[in-house]
Parts: sequence; structure tokens; C-alpha cells
Amino acid sequence: MAVLSRFHLFLAIIFTLIALAAVFSAATAQSVITVSNIEVQGNQRIEDETIKSFFGIHEGQRITPQDVDEGLSALFRSNQFADASVSLRGSKLVIDVVENPVISLISFEGNKRLQNDELQQEIGLRPRDVFTQAKLLADTKRVQELYRRSGRYLVKVDPKIINLEQNRVNLVFEIDEGQKATIARVDFVGNGAISGDKLRNVVRTKETKWWRFFSSDDNYDPDRLAFDQELLRRYYVANGYADFRVADTRVELSPDQESFFVTFVVDEGAAYNFAEIHVESEIPDISTEELAEVAVSHEGEMFNAEEVEKTVTAITDRLGDLGYAFVQVDPRYNRNPEDKTIGIDYVVQQGPRVYIEEINIVGNVRTLDEVVRREFLLAEGDPYNASKLKRSEQRVRNLGFFSDVNVKNLPGSSPDKARIQLAVEEQSTGELTFGAGFSTADGALGDVSVVERNLLGKGQYLKLNFTAASSRQQVDISFTEPYFMGKDIAAGFDLFKIQRDGNSSRTNRTFDDEILGGTVRASYPITEYLTHSVRYSLREDTISDVDSAASQFIQRQEGTNVTSLVGHSFIYDKRDNRQLPRDGYFIRLNQDVAGLGGDSKFFRHEVRGAMYQPLDDEKDYVVKLSGNAGHIAGFGGEDVRINHRFFVGNNEVRGFDNEGIGPRDSASGDPLGGNIYAAASAEVGFPLGLPEELGFRGALFADAGTLYESDEVSTATSTVLDSNALRASLGVGLSWNSPLGPIRIDFSEAVAKEDYDETETVQFSFGTRF
Repeated sequence: MAVLSRFHLFLAIIFTLIALAAVFSAATAQSVITVSNIEVQGNQRIEDETIKSFFGIHEGQRITPQDVDEGLSALFRSNQFADASVSLRGSKLVIDVVENPVISLISFEGNKRLQNDELQQEIGLRPRDVFTQAKLLADTKRVQELYRRSGRYLVKVDPKIINLEQNRVNLVFEIDEGQKATIARVDFVGNGAISGDKLRNVVRTKETKWWRFFSSDDNYDPDRLAFDQELLRRYYVANGYADFRVADTRVELSPDQESFFVTFVVDEGAAYNFAEIHVESEIPDISTEELAEVAVSHEGEMFNAEEVEKTVTAITDRLGDLGYAFVQVDPRYNRNPEDKTIGIDYVVQQGPRVYIEEINIVGNVRTLDEVVRREFLLAEGDPYNASKLKRSEQRVRNLGFFSDVNVKNLPGSSPDKARIQLAVEEQSTGELTFGAGFSTADGALGDVSVVERNLLGKGQYLKLNFTAASSRQQVDISFTEPYFMGKDIAAGFDLFKIQRDGNSSRTNRTFDDEILGGTVRASYPITEYLTHSVRYSLREDTISDVDSAASQFIQRQEGTNVTSLVGHSFIYDKRDNRQLPRDGYFIRLNQDVAGLGGDSKFFRHEVRGAMYQPLDDEKDYVVKLSGNAGHIAGFGGEDVRINHRFFVGNNEVRGFDNEGIGPRDSASGDPLGGNIYAAASAEVGFPLGLPEELGFRGALFADAGTLYESDEVSTATSTVLDSNALRASLGVGLSWNSPLGPIRIDFSEAVAKEDYDETETVQFSFGTRF
């Protein structure tokens, strides 16, 4: 019986398994359906066939529930539908959709700081686009971000959807701009060696003050705060604090939620000095003593990471000059925490031999390739030289044609080859400017100037300038081709016409003069800093309308005079900035000879120079020493006419009137000019303790000069007052780099003068561009 029971149990299990398999097979058969027909419902704008193609299932296809799910996902991924569902009616598949509406109009309300056009360009949605909630959310965040960049972190953007007929909508972004989120306070925690006041001048983020209405530095900007951390690091390591770090930057919203409190938590670490500095060379025949001489830093001085980088560059440049292109200079730091010193070993190693395979220039739409390429100190096939590449990048930047210049090193076709990619971003190079101003020399003046610095994308320079003042009218036309005939020669011409009114109260002259002429010129570099130029000028000077009470010496020269002149100049310029120099020097020597045709015959020599020496690392205190001197002499029995003589006044020696120094007619008091002059000035510029962004600076100066030796000879009725005595003055100046243009006022007193000199205590000048 037991055996029979086991047999019956075995049979029951077998039948159960067979039954379960049959049920599973039937269920599977029911889940696989052959689609006989596909019907689309709910669509108004999109064609049935387009929806079927999105869905991805066609009639006659055997499908599973997984296929239906994938089809629904594809419909939603198309961003055309707000909702979709699928149902089976026997073998017929029914797709029911709700289409996303089409945008008819997009508008903005409440925006004052940002214009509609600015906002429309930045958002992704456009009229006639298909509307989706995801796109609307992204655009809402984008509008908020635009306002936050301008300092309005309290902005609220509320998008409104207005439903229209035919499944269309209007979008309205209602904007509450809120108050500008400004910086109420900038604090520093952890700084002991350097005061918070100094650090506030280092960072770009500024506290809100009434005078910062032209600046956005007092707006809260997270990107600017990140940059400020790097500025603080650079400042500290340049002042000996090699271990400095910014531990934290805290930003808190003020209780009134209208401004922010910013706190930089810093860890200064200890101050270090330089220990021993050595240069070690792994390259034979290299004089380490010669390389050590170019080191910027020296033992015992305060540690400065920037000076280490400058020394690396200087050693690399010196080796490049000696013909070693493939070198690497590795600064190795020997830190001694106990005596707070850092020694530097500059290890010179032979680098891999790499040659430039290709130089590509990208991003220049308007500027020709050759204009950029000719600034490179390297060419295809040359040995790779990092120093020359860096200088080449700077030369391209100095063109002024590009807002951004970026050099990338890319791998070449083999390990010993490299490709250079120079990416540039072009900027506007044309200027139309209108100027207005006032000076004690010329009175009220105005000018219109049209300048194109990159004419036709060829790097050519063209300038048209028109100036009108109460005592002077001037027209100038200048053109320069920087690479004449493909050579490193800058060639060009100048045309000019100048009219000066002697009857104006702004001049001491008792006659009118008019100058009409032109110059052709060419210059070429001898070295990186030394330039030589040559020129030829032809000009016509007319002296007219001489006052009856004018000097008899002037009356004799009434009429027209033609001058044909050739000359040349040497210019050596190592200033850090040609517009606002604070370091470096320049010297210029001019020599001219007139007499190759024309009416005038003379030799003229003139030298000018200036040196700028900062007294502190920030270059706030700068000493300027400048001087100029000249000599002119006629030949062939010719005297120097009055229109070619030198005149010295407030431009050279402040405290004196325009043309107030030099030979003068005792009877009429008219200035006669001189053949020899010299002038020198010593000036120290300094901040006034006001916030730097206000642009105020003070100056103390001392000027000295002389002008003498006129060709005129005294007569019975007129004596030529002429003395080579030194004139001098002392004074103070105030300058303001205002938002409308530079303004300067000088108060000076002549402390050494001749009785017949004419003085002027106050000089004022103002000019602007708009």
C-alpha cells in the first residue's frame, strides 16, 4: 500500500507540472499580439503618420507589452505631447495623445534693468516653438541667473501661461526685479600681518559706497568671490607668505535681505625670506654663474613666488639667446620651517627635442591670417621655444584687434612634433569719437575723430581727426601700413592743416599763422625695444594779419614760406604702459635737415626722455624724471624763421604762461622763440587716501628750463631780450580720472625767472570722449 501511495503522489506531481506549463504557454500566447490596425486620436496639429513614426510600431508587427512601453517613452521624448496613452481593442492599437501647445507670443513684464531684447536672446523658447514645462522651467531659471549676475539676487520670476484657441498659448514672464543685492561689508578673519584695509584694496569685491555708481564691483557675484580668493593668494605669496590659504568664504544675507556680508577666513602662515639661490645645469658648457646673474630674487629678500616665475623665464630666455632651444628650468624649493627661509635651486635640464609642425589660427573672421602670423616669433619647422611662444602671444594681444587670445599646445603627428593653435576672439577696431575739453593754452576745444585700427582686416591704421578751439583749428589724416611690402617696416603718411589765431586771448601771438603740409614716413625695429624711423615732410607756413603794434621782427617775416625736410629718429622704449606708464623709461632722438628744395635751410636736433620709478610694489607712488632739449641752426646764410624756432611755456615749465619763456621784443612784448632750449621735470605722483576707484591722485613737481639764442638782432627801436638763465618752478597737482575723461589742475609758482618772462599760477585741463 505504501508503494502504491508513493506512485499516486508521483503521478499527481507530474500532472500538476504539465498543467502549469500549459497555463504559462497560454498566457504567453495571449501577451504577444499581431497588430492589425493602428488608430491615432486626439491630435490636432501633428499628422497621424508622424505620430506612428514616433511610436515605432507598424501594422502587422507582433508586439509585447514591453514594445508598447518603449513606444510611449518615444512619444514623450519627442517633446510634442503633454500626455499620451495606448490601449488594445482586440488586435487594433489605439494611440490617444494630448499635444503640447504652440507658443504664439512671449512677453516680459516688470523688467526695467534688462531690456526685452536682451532677455529674449538668452532664453531658449521662441514664438512658434512647441511649449513644454521643462523648457519653461529652464528659461525661468535663466532669467533669474541673468538678474543675479547684475547683482539682483532677490529677483522673482513668475511665468504665466495664457491658453488660446487652436492649442496655442502666450507666455508672460512677470518679473519683480527687487533691490540690487549689494555688498554691505567685506571683512577678513585670521589676518594679523596685513590689515583689512590693504586686503580690501586687493580683492575685486567692494563695499557699497555712493561714488561707485559707475562700477558693479559692489554687486554680489560668486564668480568674483572665487577670483578674489586667487587675488588674495597671489598677494600673500608675493609678500613672503608661502603657506597662505583661504580657509573659507562666508556670505550672509543682511537682516533686511537687501545686501550681503562677505567674510574671508584666511590662514596667513609664516612669512619666509629667500635662502641661498643656486643655478644647477645638467647641460655641459653652460655657465651657471652667467645664468645666476639674471635671477630676479636674491638671498635675504622677502620670498616672492612671482619672482621665482620671472627668474625661470629669464633663465629660459638667456639660454634661448645662447641657442639652447630644448631646455627646461625646474625650480626646486628648499623650505626650512625653523628659520622661515626658502632656498631655490634652479635646475637646468635638457628637454626633449620638439619641433613645431603646424601653427593654426582660429576665430579670426575678419582679420587676415597673415596679420596674426607675422607677430609670431616662431614658424613651422622651428624648434619649440616656450619663451618665444609666450612673447608671440603677447605681441598678438598688443595688436588690440582681439578681446581674447589663447594659445594651446597640441600633439603632433609624432612625439618630436607639436602643433600650436592660436584661438582669438575679434573685437571692434573702429572708433567714432567726439571730444570736448578746456585748457588754459587753447581754451574750449572740441574734436571729432574717426579711427580704424584694422582696416579691411589687414592691420592697417587710418585716422581722421578734426579739432576746433578758440585759438586753433586743426585737421589731420594719418595712414599706416604696419608691414609694408611684406617686410617688418611700418610705412605711412600724414596730411595736416593747422590754423592759429593770434588775436585770441588764449595766445600771446600778434599774428595769424597757417600750416599746410604732409609727411611720408617709415620705421623698422632694430631690436625688440629699439626702433628707427625716417621721414620726409613738405609744408607751407603762412604768417598773415600781423598786428600793426607787433614786433618789427615779426612784421619782416609776414608772408609764405615752404619747407622741404628730411629727418630720422631713434626710439628706445621700455615703459610698462605707453598710455599710463608707472615703470620703465624711454628716450627719443630726432634729427632733421631742411634745404632740399623750399625756402628754409636749417639743421635741427632734439632729444626727449622720461624715466618712471615706482616706490612701492603696488606702484601707487611713482617718481617721474623727464627732460628734453633741442637745437636748431640755419645754414647757407639763412636765419631760422620764427615758425621753425622753439617756444617754451607751460607745457615744459609749469608756472609760466604759454610761450612765456625765452627771447622777447622789449618794445611790443612779443615772444620771438629761440634756437636752443632745455627743460627738465621731477614729479612724484601719489594717492590721496581716497578709494582707488574714485581715480584721484596728487602730485608734487619741480620744473626747470631755458630758451635762448634768437637770430634777431636788436635795433635802435627794439631790443631783443635774451638770456640763457635757468627758469624754475615748484607746484602741486591734482588729477582725476573721471568717468567723463581725465581732469588735471596744477598750482605752481615760478621761483626763478627773468623780468620779461610771463607767468601763470593755475593751469587747468579737461577732456573727454563719448
